[in-house]
Amino acid sequence: MHRAPRPMTKLSHVNASGEARMVDVSDKAATHRSARAEGFVAMAPATLALIEEGAVGKGDVLAVARIAGIMAAKKTHDLIPLCHPLAITNATVALTPCRHPTGIQVTAEVKVAGQTGVEMEALTAVAVACLTLYDMLKATDKAMVLEGIRLIEKTGGRSGTYQAADHKGER
Repeated sequence: MHRAPRPMTKLSHVNASGEARMVDVSDKAATHRSARAEGFVAMAPATLALIEEGAVGKGDVLAVARIAGIMAAKKTHDLIPLCHPLAITNATVALTPCRHPTGIQVTAEVKVAGQTGVEMEALTAVAVACLTLYDMLKATDKAMVLEGIRLIEKTGGRSGTYQAADHKGER
């Protein structure tokens, strides 16, 4: 999907010399912030059946992916350069089997009371949960596709609320 280009804004992770830097948030007020992200792992119907039957040799695929996603949200600052370490107050990862198209819908929600948002934490949670699903199922289905990883909503902070235009806002 192609989107129209947005007007350029000043990049906050670059100093006047063009060098990468961590954004200074020390003067920002701590506020309640949340973010939700989603992604999808497309797979063969037989692979989805193995998950639903609990017949994957590596164990409970959905439980492991859920834990991996939550752990990833908590470790985002270790994975993504220049992200601030945050005292996350809540992180949830939901994995929903789907038939049309066949696969697992992954949704993460992350909350914090802090000086910076949790969009990267929600996106990282989804990405790692999707990668974990792939890892646990690759012996069965190497043709799986990870797709549609995106921010669907964020609240709080100076920039206010964002909601993806094509998302209905269901929780």
